[in-house]
Amino acid sequence: MQVKSNIGIVNALIRITIGLTILAWSTSKLVKRPWRDSYLVMAMLGGMKVAEGIVRFCPLTALFERGQDMVQEKRGNHVNNDEAAEEILPFNPS
Repeated sequence: MQVKSNIGIVNALIRITIGLTILAWSTSKLVKRPWRDSYLVMAMLGGMKVAEGIVRFCPLTALFERGQDMVQEKRGNHVNNDEAAEEILPFNPS
């Protein structure tokens, strides 16, 4: 699997900033109440956001783009060759 960056630099910087903020908040809360599992989950989510920003790859964005490609491909298979030049527009009753 080849991982290509699918988010921009500004988006990556925002993810790093928010991820570090969540990570700092959750670790400070985890020190005060170590028996709470929710702070540990938040620390993991913050760490994932930092990693997404550093690598500049978001798996959810990749999944969404792949789904959009599959929809476009499926639309292309249902259209006949004669109708391929026409654009498929949704029905608008108004």
